[in-house]
Amino acid sequence: MGTGTALHPTRCACIERQPVFVVATAAPDGRVNVSPKGMGTLRILGDAHVRWLDLSGSGNETASHPQTSSRMPLKFRTFEGSPMILRVHGQATASRPRDRNWDGKVAGFPVLAGSRRNFDLRVDLVRASRGSGIPVMRFVKNRGEEELVPYCERMSQEGVTGYWRRKNTVSIDSMAPGILDDD
Repeated sequence: MGTGTALHPTRCACIERQPVFVVATAAPDGRVNVSPKGMGTLRILGDAHVRWLDLSGSGNETASHPQTSSRMPLKFRTFEGSPMILRVHGQATASRPRDRNWDGKVAGFPVLAGSRRNFDLRVDLVRASRGSGIPVMRFVKNRGEEELVPYCERMSQEGVTGYWRRKNTVSIDSMAPGILDDD
């Protein structure tokens, strides 16, 4: 179906319809991490620029790995309609809530309790394939809106920071993700 270096309008429209995408990261000598994302946390800012918001979770590999290797692929797949798999490769940079540019980077995203990073991906490769082996599935609901967001809202920002301190200060490869002021 094609390879290129830019997100053309038909590919952008496909991405915007998908309720979930997957991000993969790895330190040069570490484990590969593959993590599902969603909840309206991705924006296409140009034909070679994607921005997405990382929310609190049980691990923090996605934040740790880009400190040593900025490469980051995103993977999208259609679950309804015509089959397609879309891989978007690029180099990522991160912003944290304490960074000066945070407010500008998250403008246009939903305000979600537990937002911990924002990634800018400069796209350098786009690959599309048919995806005929992917099952047809129907999106029912966004679980994060009923579970993750209320959980973080109940904790308050201080509680979320405490959660990050307990769960997100060291990756599975013993890397500090830099999520807190003191790490």
